[in-house]
Formats: sequence, structure tokens, C-alpha cells
Amino acid sequence: MSYLSRVSAPLLSGIFLYCISLFLWVFGVINMNLSLVSGYMVEWQFFSLCGVEWTFPVVVDCTSVTFSCLVCLISGSVSLFSVSYMESEVFLRRFMLLIMAFVGSMNLLIFVPSLITILLGWDGLGIVSFALVIYYQNKKSLAAGMLTVLANRVGDVLLILCICLMVNWGDWMLSTGMFGDYGVLVCFLLVVGGMTKSAQIPFSAWLPAAMAAPTPVSALVHSSTLVTAGVYLIVRFYDSLVEVPEVLWFLSKIGGLTLLMAGLSACFETDLKKIIALSTLSQLGLMMFTIGIGYPFIAVFHLFTHALFKALLFLCAGSIIHSMVDTQDSRILGGLNKLLPFSSSCLVMSSVVLCGMPFLSGFYSKDLILEDSFSSMLGSLELLIILVGAGLSLVYSMRLMLVGVFGQYSGGSLITFGVESVYMLVSMAVLSVGAIIGGWSLQIVWVDVNGFSIVSGFAKMMIVVVTFGGLGYLIMVKMAKVKESVTGGLKYFLSSMWFMGVISGSFLSGSGLGKGVMMHLCLDSGWMEVLGGQGSFYSLNQVVKGHSVVQSGSILIFVRVSLVLAMFFLILCL
Repeated sequence: MSYLSRVSAPLLSGIFLYCISLFLWVFGVINMNLSLVSGYMVEWQFFSLCGVEWTFPVVVDCTSVTFSCLVCLISGSVSLFSVSYMESEVFLRRFMLLIMAFVGSMNLLIFVPSLITILLGWDGLGIVSFALVIYYQNKKSLAAGMLTVLANRVGDVLLILCICLMVNWGDWMLSTGMFGDYGVLVCFLLVVGGMTKSAQIPFSAWLPAAMAAPTPVSALVHSSTLVTAGVYLIVRFYDSLVEVPEVLWFLSKIGGLTLLMAGLSACFETDLKKIIALSTLSQLGLMMFTIGIGYPFIAVFHLFTHALFKALLFLCAGSIIHSMVDTQDSRILGGLNKLLPFSSSCLVMSSVVLCGMPFLSGFYSKDLILEDSFSSMLGSLELLIILVGAGLSLVYSMRLMLVGVFGQYSGGSLITFGVESVYMLVSMAVLSVGAIIGGWSLQIVWVDVNGFSIVSGFAKMMIVVVTFGGLGYLIMVKMAKVKESVTGGLKYFLSSMWFMGVISGSFLSGSGLGKGVMMHLCLDSGWMEVLGGQGSFYSLNQVVKGHSVVQSGSILIFVRVSLVLAMFFLILCL
């Protein structure tokens, strides 16, 4: 097979997704002006049963169009990036089919606001993500895929319970704000289901484990699709959740703890992809916190800007890993500014955007979130946790840049060192433009995030300190010996994600699978077989044998059967 025919699938997929993204952006800006007051909804009714209508609604508004546009843009860049990254893959077309199925499931989730039909895209994301995580088919990827699919299956079960409880409402359009019986329970199950998909505490173990997937998959899954599905689900049904302030209060506390936990863990991680994955988890906690305190559109705005620079960050990491022969340890990496100038420059730029540098994409949404936090009725401890968690982004970003980019290379020979291909450069360049001007352009055309909060001068100064306070990490590096002596025991606790791997990962993958095997042996292969298929087969077999004995033609057996039947009828008559 020639090279052009082999790379035609990812190349054509990337061009197609770029065209779809451009069309959606033009459609959103011209026809709807990206304002929430305008939008369209098309609904097909299949049938009505017992007062419940089975419909397939499609909503086209600013949130869905913009989100789909960014998903297609990032997916196109990932497809183009895969031309070089997966060049040695034999089944490249199969890989691209999985990517396109993943994009289709995400778009189905974006445009469908009904719980009964949103489950199609929700389950599609879980199934295809499992196939993508276990793509390399080794022990590590299989274990990570099993943990991922089990954690996502918990969310599937909770959504199915929501659907069952909403049967007597006559409608599954929870976004309409209707509130009937079991409303508090339905909202709580919906929020916890979204937390499983977005890896909030205590379901945080699967997200770093899913880094066993190929890097293009990580760039797509952990920037704008799978992990953001939970956030998008909660935002889409926020009109009903706002009627239950206790659920939003619970969501804000969990989001703040996830933000702090992931930020502290990223400061002690050494794997390049896991550092970026933990930063994704930290930003997801910030989005959940923002929804919990009552600013869902600011959370969506941060979701959009985060998708742009986080996808760029993953692609830069993928380019580095591919060029350095699958080396992911940040302690070995170094001197990338000379070895890989473009990839290291994009890595530094995306890290700066993540920290919230003014006039870049991350600044517009992160500054709005911090201002809204000061203007909300939050406690002092909660506000302190949010400020510390937001400030940790600069700490682990600087640690990554100082050790991996500007440090000294500690690896082996550079004979096998690769170079950046044209496809990688183009894909990273496209996302670099989005990371630089994405937040500014969205703020101009999106009216609902174009506001501002009036805060005091002290609050503004605190925001500046949070944004640039991570520069104190340079002093911490100089005091490395003191840090080891003081935080020797604490380092293990922080680097283990507060033992989330034991709490949720081992419970799902270890205890869950163990109990499942035991139930299979005791139930499916045990007494259910005795009373079910095998028992019925054995009973029927004995009856057939009895009939064959009776019909064998022996006079003695015929007389015995006649006497037994005569005695039976005599007893019935008496």
C-alpha cells in the first residue's frame, strides 16, 4: 500500500472536520449572533405511550453550535496530527473510524437535550472511549480501559435511574424547568452522573489512567469531548438544577476539592502526559465550582477556551514524545527549546495561556471566574481553596517548563531523535491561533460573557497575585533540600491524588470486578443455571427418557403403567 493511500483516511477526515467547523462558526455568527435569546429547536415525535411522548429533539443555539464548532476544529487537528504520529500503525483507517465515531457521539450529545435520547451519545462516548483507551492492547492499556469504562458505567446507570424516575412526568425534557415528584433525587442523580464523566472526587482515578491511550486520543478525549460531557450535561439542564440549591451547593464543594487535589498532585507528578491530565482535572473542578456558585455561562466560556489550549498542550506533548522515541518522563526530557523549537514554543505558549496570562484565551474566562468568586457569598476557607487551586496552575506549568523545556537533557543518544513533520506543525499552528485569539473572539461575539463584575481593588490585587504568584516556585526550587525534609511524608499523599486510586480505582476495577466474577459463578453459572436453562434441559431430558421407556413395547411395563394410572384415577374418584 502506497504512503498516500494509507494516510488518505486521516488527511481527508481532518479536512472534512475543518470545513464543518468553519461552516458552524459562520452559521453561528451570522444567523444567531451567538446570543442565547435566539435559537432553534426541531422535535420529532415517534409515538406516545401511556401519556409519555417519545421524541427526538434537536436544539440549535449558541452553546451547541459553538461547542460543536470547537469539537470539529480540535478533531480536525487531531486527525491531521495522526498522519505523522500514527504513521507506523497498520490499521490506521480503523483508528480513524473510531475517532469519527467518537466525534459523532459527542455531537449527538451536544445537540440533543432530552435525557432519553441523550443517553445514545452518552453511551456512545463510553463505548468508543473504551475502544480507544485499549487501542495498544497491552496490560497497562487494558487495565486503564477497564477502569474508564466502569467509572463511566456508573454515570450511565445514574442517568437510566433519572429516566425511570421521570416516567410519570410525561416528558424527559428536564431543561424546560419542570419540577415534579422525585425532583430533588433526579437532580442529585444527574449531578453525580455528570461528576463521573468529568472525573470529580471520588471518581478521579480513571482520568490519569486513561493516558495509556495514544496521544491524539488524549488530545481529543481530555480536552473537548469525554471529560467535558459531564460539565455540558449539567449546564444544559441548569434550569431545573437551580430549583435545588442544595445540589448546587454540593457541586461547588466537590469542584473546589477536585481543583485543589489535582493541582497539588500535578506539582509532584513526573509523567509528561499525566501532568497535563491532572491540569485538565483541575480545570474541570474549576468549571464545576463555577456552575455551583451560579455562573453556568462563565463555566461554558471557560470550557471553550480550555478546550483550545489544552488540545494544543496535548499535541505538543505528543510531538515531543514521538520525536524522543516514546519518552514521557519529564526528568529525562530537557533542552527541547533547541531540539524541538516549534513544539517547545507551543508548549510554553499553551502553558502560559493555562496560567491566565493577560490578553490570551485563558485570561478572559479565568479572570471572570475569580471575579465572580469574590462577588459571590462564599466562605473564607472556600475562597482560599479556590485561590490556591487556581494559583497552582502556574506552579506545575513552570515546573514542567523549567525541567522539561529549559533543563538539561538526561536521556541517551540522539541518533534516533526524530523531527517535527509538516502535519504536526500545521495542526499545532491552527490550535495556536485559537489559543491566542479564541477567548477574545468569543467574548466579542458572545453577549452573555461580555459582562464584568465590580470588585474591590483588594480583590483585583488578589487576582493578580493568584495569576502570577506561582513565580515563587523559583524560590522553592532553590530550597529543594528544605522542601524534602519538611514535606517528605506529605509528598506521597499529595502525589497519590489523595488516595483516589485506592478509593475509586481499586473499588471499581478490583472489588467491582471481583464481586462480578463471584456473582457470575454463584448466580449465572450457579443456581440460576439449575433453575434456568440447565435445569430445564435436565428435567426435559428425564421426561423424554421416561416417555421412551414407556413406549419401548414391553408388555410388563405397559401393565405397570396401566395399574399406576388406574390407582391414580381411583384415588381421584374417592
